[in-house]
Amino acid sequence: MAKYTLPLLDEFLENIQSNNYSPETVYNYERDLNIFEIFLNEDLQIPFKDLSKRTIIKFKAYLSSTSRLTPAHELGEKQLVSFSINRILSALRSYLKFLGEIDYKTPVTADAVKLLKTEKKHAQVAEMNELIAIIEAPNKFEKEINIKLRNRAMLETLFATGMRISELLSLKREQLDNTGRIYIMGKGKKQRFVYLTPRAIEHLRLYLKTRTDESMYMFIPYRGRNNQSKHKKISNNYLQYKLKRYRELLGINIPISPHSLRHGFATYLAENGANPAAIQILLGHESLDTTTRYVHASDKYAEKMHTQFHPLKK
Repeated sequence: MAKYTLPLLDEFLENIQSNNYSPETVYNYERDLNIFEIFLNEDLQIPFKDLSKRTIIKFKAYLSSTSRLTPAHELGEKQLVSFSINRILSALRSYLKFLGEIDYKTPVTADAVKLLKTEKKHAQVAEMNELIAIIEAPNKFEKEINIKLRNRAMLETLFATGMRISELLSLKREQLDNTGRIYIMGKGKKQRFVYLTPRAIEHLRLYLKTRTDESMYMFIPYRGRNNQSKHKKISNNYLQYKLKRYRELLGINIPISPHSLRHGFATYLAENGANPAAIQILLGHESLDTTTRYVHASDKYAEKMHTQFHPLKK
């Protein structure tokens, strides 16, 4: 147990929960603030009341190092990217802001937490044939029939609908109707429908034929403790690992994650002429600007547009 704890942390988490934040978001806030709590205990060995602006600077340096400890008290295996560091700093900023709003005397204010400048990366979307190879990879590489059918159905569902990974792993059987339409309560309690392709429906049907359990979830784990529990879900880490493994086995050099399939879904819909407003609805975005940033033209498509429209092409 931590010697130096963050004051009113439970109240802060209850507050964001009462503001209709999803359970995943509340969990992420708690995990990120636990990292700060570990820093106070293991690295500085100071109580919250002794924080200063220099402490915040040291914390940013701590997050940038590989000597930092994870919430599981293990050494970080690789350096965090600026986006991950900023997520943790944003959680700390929100927590300090909350303390200020309830008139709790804090040694530093939320304004003392400055975010890092983020690196700009060239957005890459895997080619369509690579995405198809990834989606079909379970049939090629998985030996156990139930895992083969489940993983194939998961990836087909993910790419057919463009849903978030958290929405996929929390998907319940009752959310699917007999036409292939899925009802989603998404981020920020935003409601929408997503739609399976005939191909995805067939793979989901093949997978569900193997199920004899009473779990409420569409996709369930087959290993681990209490794996037959009605409340047991597949972990985000498992799906991330499997996609990384499939990519390596296929020799694909562009990183592909569950989020990449969502990006690919939006990108290839756009490339085939889909209305941006329709893509916005399918993705569950509040703003069309978010959708526009989300759609990344593939390199192959960019080359095609250059060849077709360049004024000096002849």
